[in-house]
Amino acid sequence: MPRRFLEACSTSPAAALAAEAGGASRIELCRDLPCGGLTPSEADIREAVARCRIPVNVLIRPRPGDFIYGEAEISEMVDSIRICKEAGANGVVIGALNRQGQVDTAAMRTLIAAARPLSVTFHRAFDVCADPEQALEDIIALGCDRLLTSGHEPDAYAGRFRLAEIVRRAAGRIVILAGCGIRDWNIDEIAAASGAPEYHSSSMTLFRSSPSEVL
Repeated sequence: MPRRFLEACSTSPAAALAAEAGGASRIELCRDLPCGGLTPSEADIREAVARCRIPVNVLIRPRPGDFIYGEAEISEMVDSIRICKEAGANGVVIGALNRQGQVDTAAMRTLIAAARPLSVTFHRAFDVCADPEQALEDIIALGCDRLLTSGHEPDAYAGRFRLAEIVRRAAGRIVILAGCGIRDWNIDEIAAASGAPEYHSSSMTLFRSSPSEVL
């Protein structure tokens, strides 16, 4: 397999350790993948960060459904971010939209302020926004370090050519992390089409090579 930066979406400390052993470059810790992922428990956050030798980013999403959050939910997310900072996590994975399908910049500023100096990834809320070009510019202007996206399509394979356009528009101002449906049998084609610098997957078949084969 070509050398690539692979982020493993892991739903437990055990899964994170298995992905690390298989060559993952970074962990995104979450729970409840069938609904798209939710904030993991405090115990899992602390254990994964303590035991993993590679960076652990933590998904901060308080409930399933849309990405429109009220004040109480934003407060809950800030509390979860505080736990991640106390535990020594590398970063957080967040995203918020308003009712018009735009990036909720006010909510994001609150969350980012709570997170710093941790790394900040804007998650796949981007893929359901109304205007992806404007959303990309908003996310960059907010100072996010990374954007997790399937190219505004249901999965990264379907979105591989739009991912290439997002990479082009980003022009090095933010890291594009291609994700959703990435498997060992399609990652080469997705990578060739998109040129994304990083890849995100929950498929353990991608994390069974020697760590020396993965950047």
